[in-house]
Amino acid sequence: MRKIGYFIAAMTACLAFSTATLASGKAKSDKPLHFIVVPKVVHPWFDEVNKGAQEEAALLSEQLGRKVTVDFRAPTVGDVTEQNTVLSQSAATKPDGIAFDPVNWDSNKAVIEEIQAQGIPVIIFDAPSPKGSGLTAVGNDFAVQAAMASDYLAKLLDGKGKVAIMQGIPTAENHRERYEAHVAALKKYPGIEIVAEGIGNDNIQEAQSQAAGIIAANPDLAGFVCCDAAAPIGIANAIKEAGKVGKIKLVGLENLPDMLELIKDGSMQAASCTVPRVQGSMSVLMMWQASLGVKIPAIVDTGIDFVTPENVDEWIELMKE
Repeated sequence: MRKIGYFIAAMTACLAFSTATLASGKAKSDKPLHFIVVPKVVHPWFDEVNKGAQEEAALLSEQLGRKVTVDFRAPTVGDVTEQNTVLSQSAATKPDGIAFDPVNWDSNKAVIEEIQAQGIPVIIFDAPSPKGSGLTAVGNDFAVQAAMASDYLAKLLDGKGKVAIMQGIPTAENHRERYEAHVAALKKYPGIEIVAEGIGNDNIQEAQSQAAGIIAANPDLAGFVCCDAAAPIGIANAIKEAGKVGKIKLVGLENLPDMLELIKDGSMQAASCTVPRVQGSMSVLMMWQASLGVKIPAIVDTGIDFVTPENVDEWIELMKE
């Protein structure tokens, strides 16, 4: 499975980077390295990112012979002001690098520029690199991820029916890209009509409330897609409450354990997913390289997977690791 392949690739890359850097004499210091990861918000998906980051820190510690730590600092809500506060507080600890997932780049920009002026390397994960920022972006093609989900939904509906889209945090670039890709993909099917949209703000309860209202207002709704990792759980809960499991087809995003169980019980039909642990792993690798002054790639593509009833049991086992 792709997920395993990515972890092998990440480990191989780590070994290659270590060998090259040690040969150059730049990594011979035994001074501890301290990196910080700042996601959009407290969220199970970001917990998986953190797992990958911690695994990579342990691997680097072993390879470099020096202590490498990762401090995971999640804002309690998806609010740019709170995220900027967390970023500023993080910079005050003088870390060797910061990786963050922007809530709103236009409002994050000034804080990030201040951090960079202090000589602290900054990279982005789970989002495209903002135009003109020059920041390395670790993630996947969010438009392709959403289009895969919408195309799969259209296939389930035989190309016809009323569907709804649940947006995430509207100011988040990756959520916006997914939303626009959903709209473009669904418009390819003349028999499909987008009849409603909600905004879940990457929050399960908000998504559930929004979905419940949409379902009540559209009794003949046939399908749902979404733009973040919280919405699938909220939408599925609303579908269950309405007694429409199987009648409303839901194709979600991501592969969190709760979502895998929803696919297994039929509340959700499939999910187009990123590989969050590898995003965490590669973010740490890129921060380390940047801290050495090494030129790092503009984009690190961690790929996309797809979960269906046919492979969900394998995913459930993998997520137990």
